[in-house]
Amino acid sequence: MKFLGNSLHIANSGKLIARSTKTPSPGGIVFDSNKNKIGKVSYVFGPTKKPYVSIRLFRSADRDKIEKNCGEKLFVSKPKSKKPRRRRMKARHKK
Repeated sequence: MKFLGNSLHIANSGKLIARSTKTPSPGGIVFDSNKNKIGKVSYVFGPTKKPYVSIRLFRSADRDKIEKNCGEKLFVSKPKSKKPRRRRMKARHKK
């Protein structure tokens, strides 16, 4: 897990907005300071040195607790890479 940044507020869309120190990859799982999963990185926008991060919160995340703890440190893990699918070769029938 790497340090993501600090939480700012919950937007009208229901997503958590955070200020980051580095550009995270979309799809990364976001944890709070107690190592509880709270959401996924949805969108990264703003300046490249200190971007803003939009985080789609999980249903299990306590929105009231997150909203009260503005400025809380957030951490991110790498998104799981999808394994490339093996393509099946079509069987060729000899005539």
